[in-house]
This record gives sequence, C-alpha cells and structure tokens, in this order.
Amino acid sequence: MRFVSRTAVVFFLALAPSLAVAGDAPRAVVELFTSQGCSSCPPADRLMAELSRREDLVALTYPVDYWDYLGWRDTLASGSNSQRQRDYAENRGDRAVYTPQIVVNGQDHVVGSDRAALRAALERAAPLPATVRLKRVGDLVEIHVEGRLPEGTRMASVSLVAVAPPVEVAIGRGENRGRSITYVNVVRELHAVGMWEGGSATFRLPLREMRRTGATGCAAIVQEERGGRPGRVLGVGRL
Repeated sequence: MRFVSRTAVVFFLALAPSLAVAGDAPRAVVELFTSQGCSSCPPADRLMAELSRREDLVALTYPVDYWDYLGWRDTLASGSNSQRQRDYAENRGDRAVYTPQIVVNGQDHVVGSDRAALRAALERAAPLPATVRLKRVGDLVEIHVEGRLPEGTRMASVSLVAVAPPVEVAIGRGENRGRSITYVNVVRELHAVGMWEGGSATFRLPLREMRRTGATGCAAIVQEERGGRPGRVLGVGRL
C-alpha cells in the first residue's frame, strides 16, 4: 500500500455471497483510487473486476496521477481523480490519501485489496435515502431522483459519471513493469448535473457529453457536499 502526504454484478463468493442478490437496486458506491505505478494496486484492480459484476453495488475506478514521477505515467489517470480522493480525505478530516484506497458511499475508507475490511464497511453502510433511476430518452440521459434529504441537509449534488469499458494496459516501466493489468469501470469524467432539494426531481444531460469521453456507460451519484467537496452518498443509479 502506498501513502501520499497531504502536503507533498453477481458472482462474488469470496467477499459476501449473502449481499450479492441479482435484481437488487444498488445499495452502495465503491470507489477505488488506484495507479498503474503502484505495486500494491493489482490485487485491488482484480477485486474491482469482481465487484463490477454485482447488481447491488456501483463499482467505479479512479486512476490517480500522483505516482507518475516514479517512472511510469499512468495512461488512464487524471488530476481530477486525485483531487476527488483528496477532497474525500479533507471532508473526513483524516487526510488519509493512499493507493489502493476504496471509499464506500463517500465516507468509509479501506485498503483497496482488503476483502474483509470492505465487507465490514459494506455491512456498516446505512441504507441510501434516495432512489436514483436512469434512462435514455432520445439523445439525452434522464436522471430521476426521489426520496428525502437527511435531517440538517438542505440540498445535495447530482453528478453523472461517464464510465469507460474494460481496458487492458501493458505497463512498460515502474513498479509494475512487464505486467498487463485490466481496469474496469474507469471514470473518464464527472458532469455536474444539478442540485437536489428532496422529493421528486428529474435532471437531463445530452448523451454527447458522455460520448466525447469514449465512455460506454454511466452512473448517477447524489451526494452531500461540504465546502464544495463531495461527501456522503445519498443515492446512486446506473445505465
């Protein structure tokens, strides 16, 4: 596992078979922060491939760029992915930024390859108070959100996450030199769609916003914000 200073859907017996029920609405968002230059990351990347087949989870991969100086420039990474990870740490107040790191529902974080820790985090996760449904309407993606905001929360952000198809990367230098690693559900971009104030609301975004990133799928995340930084996830859906 690598640390960085804050200053500088159905077959998954190994984790928790009782939680993986076909047809379940997503009950949690699992976000992996990983790097092609991190020797500890491949087991977490393989775990994400398993998680991506579960109907009850939305599993998203965020390649980060802060290990690029080690000799291999991550071909999928972006600075916005790294910033999202830092924003989560800032909101939690623990400044824990490392790879591989999994964040569950925008709050709990565990080592990305630790199956037991992930299972425990999923068991701790509270039910999501918002129901999120996506559908394609012509050249638009339509996001319908329904539910109640938690007490004390005035509004929540709605984001559309553009997700790329699985890609195998042959790594030529650095700690993973000579390895070929497959990355699934790689986040290419997050689009801010609007703010949800509770109740029933519908948001729309042109499909061209997804297509230009090379994405073939998407998810919608509703989550609290604090100081402009993402926080607790309130609802999630996928298309």
